Amino acid sequence: MNARAAGLVLAGLSVGGIALLSGTAWSQNVAPTPQAPAGQLDANPIGKVLSLSGTADIEHSAAVLVQASLPPSDKGHAKVGDLVYRGDIVQTGPDGALGITFADGSSFSVSANAKMEINEFIYDPKGQNNSTLLSLSKGTFSFIAGNVAHTGDMKVATPIGTMGIRGTAPRVQILDDGTVKFSTLIETK
Repeated sequence: MNARAAGLVLAGLSVGGIALLSGTAWSQNVAPTPQAPAGQLDANPIGKVLSLSGTADIEHSAAVLVQASLPPSDKGHAKVGDLVYRGDIVQTGPDGALGITFADGSSFSVSANAKMEINEFIYDPKGQNNSTLLSLSKGTFSFIAGNVAHTGDMKVATPIGTMGIRGTAPRVQILDDGTVKFSTLIETK
């Protein structure tokens, strides 16, 4: 196994200490839900926080009603099991790291001091017109592309351009000066 193949094995198990579980039972059991028309927000969950360390916040742009009894120190911070919605903004603190899986099996690992917006997510397991757009503005992200990349149009926007993802395991690093570093892990058989 060469170094690139070893990197893929590690990405499938853990990236930056966060497990990436592509195709988990949770994502396989999500029933397709109709998406809101363009320009409108919807309140259907599209993903779930699977792992978390340090502090991270998820800002819901849609009016999502959640009743919970949290200690004052945890107010507003994400926790394992939290649902993710189209339009959400995910941010991690200086000590934060977060792992999210989406309904199509895509898994994202978000490093410390990172920011990601989930602009679009349309997924029908039986469809061929699936679509995802995620905007990364700072930090380091590793991900394993799920079914949207194979059955539709998965795009990841960065400050310098937008990548079309067709099924791979990329790592994107956006530095404080706006420089973007991109690498991909290639599976060898």
